[in-house]
Amino acid sequence: MPVPAGSSSALEFTLPEPLAAIATRPGDPGYEAVRHTYTRPGSPAAVLRVRNERDIGAALAFARREHVPLTVRSGGHGISGRSTNDGGLVVDLSLLASVTVLDAESGLVRVGAGARWGDVAAALAPHGLAVSSGDTGDVGVGGLATAGGIGLMSRRYGLTVDHMRAAELVLADGSLVRTDDLHDPDLFWAVRGAGANFGVATAFEFHASSVEGVCVDVSLYDASDTAAALTRWGEAVEASPRMVTSFLTLVTGPGGRPVAQAMTVYAGTDLEAADRAVRNLRSTGPLLHNRLSATSYHRLVPAAHQPQRAQQPLSVVRSGLLHRLDTAVTEAIASVADAAGIVQLRSVGGAVNDMPAAAMAYAHRSQNFSLMAATVPALANDFDQRWEALTPHVDGLYLSFETRTGMRQLQDAFPGPVLPRLIALKAHYDPEHRFDNNFALPTGPA
Repeated sequence: MPVPAGSSSALEFTLPEPLAAIATRPGDPGYEAVRHTYTRPGSPAAVLRVRNERDIGAALAFARREHVPLTVRSGGHGISGRSTNDGGLVVDLSLLASVTVLDAESGLVRVGAGARWGDVAAALAPHGLAVSSGDTGDVGVGGLATAGGIGLMSRRYGLTVDHMRAAELVLADGSLVRTDDLHDPDLFWAVRGAGANFGVATAFEFHASSVEGVCVDVSLYDASDTAAALTRWGEAVEASPRMVTSFLTLVTGPGGRPVAQAMTVYAGTDLEAADRAVRNLRSTGPLLHNRLSATSYHRLVPAAHQPQRAQQPLSVVRSGLLHRLDTAVTEAIASVADAAGIVQLRSVGGAVNDMPAAAMAYAHRSQNFSLMAATVPALANDFDQRWEALTPHVDGLYLSFETRTGMRQLQDAFPGPVLPRLIALKAHYDPEHRFDNNFALPTGPA
């Protein structure tokens, strides 16, 4: 049960002085701005704005000693809402937000886990560099970088995790490790896709891509024939060059009419080439609006740094990965859309599928589309019945867009030999299961 702000039951333990000095607690100024996430209200007993690895180690030691729930937050925008709790500690990484260009020529950069991706994009832009990283600049680096990162340039450059070269983590015992292909390579494999299970990530090194700018095509379609529109969009995406990545969002327009908005990014600055590359996508449905423009990547994903206040009521979220958008699939998606507040399809494939499936814990390297659908709790039963009709066509899921937990979700997220390997590594790196708040791995065989 949530603990109301200011309730004495939220303060059943006394923090040691080093942690008390960095804590925001119920009744303190600023508590309302840090207690919630984007989708989930929370009433933590304390939010700790950690300054370094020592603070994190102290928080882990206290939580273990006092048997206090502990969760980790990089940004708080995450859809799954798992970076807050009720009555426990939240380790807030927002002060670990530095962005450093280590080698501009090769594109090697170091990014603090508490940075926002919009700030990363802005810091890299003067160097002509970028890391494809989702579509919202207020997302924290740590949450996305340990899950996957399906971004607006994925078909050209791959996932965010595909560009990770090293990670720094505080493990359950409080020790700091730097892991890469040569140092603790099994841990590095696990961090890229299931990192929340293995420690508190504090920083990453990425190989950023050389990006002068992008062209953005925003099109609005009449989607009254929803299934047909989705089929045409999917076919156009698969026929597009890798320079093109498109996100299609279904919503209800004026008068209850279904509409679809496509944000399509061409990873280059040539408007004529971009126009040719995205032309087929404009046949998705009757075109209500279209605009093609050139811009810089960082302007697509600005970080507003607005506090999260559980402002998103669409808190029941489902995720699925799809190979094709044939008629059977799109008719099932259209049915889900009737009970959803929003449905979004993200194109993957291209460079995403160049990565071998065994290279890291994120192993989905054959699908071409990522599907996310969300609704309000009152419609969850109808929504889930419609989603079940879609599941025969689904092959895997993206954990950042899923609010259910359990073995079925883990098996879908970590297919084949991936899940057993992760479970074995969990037993080694986190035998006491301190990091079980975010899609926890089980003890023993899957």
